[in-house]
Amino acid sequence: MNNPIKADTWVWVVVQDPGGDEQFFGQLDKEKNISFIPAFYQKEDAQQCFTQMHRQKGEKYEIQAIFYDELAKDAARNGFMIFILSADGEILQKIIP
Repeated sequence: MNNPIKADTWVWVVVQDPGGDEQFFGQLDKEKNISFIPAFYQKEDAQQCFTQMHRQKGEKYEIQAIFYDELAKDAARNGFMIFILSADGEILQKIIP
């Protein structure tokens, strides 16, 4: 899918430290030195892929829905790309916000 995502599209992301010092859960592609926020079109895809992600021990995580526009603004402000992923972790889209 190479169509641009609309600002009011809901996407699913992982939030680190929900209810506390919340932040989007980012990942690093070490080979390409790219920091990105994994996002998903379906909650079930996020839940399945989350088990494959590198996490910090002892941290709490929660899968939440957010408008794409809000995610893009935060990602751009913090120097992250957005990768839309499938349930298996396949990259469907790479977005530079």
